[in-house]
Amino acid sequence: MYDPLVELSHLSDAVEKSVAPTFKTADDLRAWQEAARPKLAKLLGFLDEPAVDLRPREIEAVDRGAFVRRKIVLRTAVDSEMPLYLLEPKDAPRPMPCVLALHGHGSGAKSIVGLNEDGSERAATEPVHADFAVELAKRGFLVAAPEISCFGERQGDYSHLSGQVPRTCHNVNTWAMMLGKSAAGMRVRDGMRVVDYLQTLPNADVSRLGAMGISGGGQHAFLSTALDLRIKAVVISAYFCDWRHSILAMQHCTCNFVPGLLTLGELSDQAAMIAPRACLVSHGMHDPIFPFAHVKETVAKAAKAWDLLGKPENFQTAFFDGGHRLEGPPAYDFLAAQLGAGK
Repeated sequence: MYDPLVELSHLSDAVEKSVAPTFKTADDLRAWQEAARPKLAKLLGFLDEPAVDLRPREIEAVDRGAFVRRKIVLRTAVDSEMPLYLLEPKDAPRPMPCVLALHGHGSGAKSIVGLNEDGSERAATEPVHADFAVELAKRGFLVAAPEISCFGERQGDYSHLSGQVPRTCHNVNTWAMMLGKSAAGMRVRDGMRVVDYLQTLPNADVSRLGAMGISGGGQHAFLSTALDLRIKAVVISAYFCDWRHSILAMQHCTCNFVPGLLTLGELSDQAAMIAPRACLVSHGMHDPIFPFAHVKETVAKAAKAWDLLGKPENFQTAFFDGGHRLEGPPAYDFLAAQLGAGK
């Protein structure tokens, strides 16, 4: 048996060895960050597009007791509009710290703002996402929960295709890769437009901006924080694992793949672009698709960047006895401590 993956694995070993950064001083690390960010942006694609007029329009406003849930539509590119749920606490001191809340695979932004897929109010908490946008709003954060590209209202209909009908993520990312870009790049660009929108709101204190995401939303949070220095604190849930042991080790959605990403090192290397900003890695010890043993290895490698910059306390972990899901309370406490919710 002649498995071509053996050749690719050996090639990956050689590439990783040649590009893995070695930082001897804090200045070395800062210089690498400055050089790496534009390289990552180019690999992701879509981030060199000129910003367009956001043209925000409010679709609805629903009083949910402790907060008002607004549905906004933003223009994020020449041919792209994005629904966004804005959860605005009623009694929090103004201006409020903000969180960019990024859902994972599933029914889209509705899964984190307390709605069923059909738009009706949901009585029970969604088990994987734990309605974390709602919980953050209850704690005094102004929460922006965008409908990430390829989910919810931003899915495509491929029923006209013969054979197995692909999910939107697959078709979008394969088209993007043929252009030398990625679905991840589209998502990071859209997230940056959300932050641009928050900067126009008088009740938003974007100097206290966090990001939080689970699974595919964890990828989004990771990449967005690496590139957008406006994000001061991030929670990465159910994703923080070197790609060799997770994304490349088993079947994952096509949207996890970015052309050339390994030429900038592994996830544990690229995490240095976040340092020394505050980062919490949240992970279930029984997560089958991001194996916990390798998560711990990835964390140990990544922590060296925070150590070198003299801020080891800014890199934290919250491991829990569970599977591929979000564990909310440690994450909410972390963001509150870092961003000053309720102050």
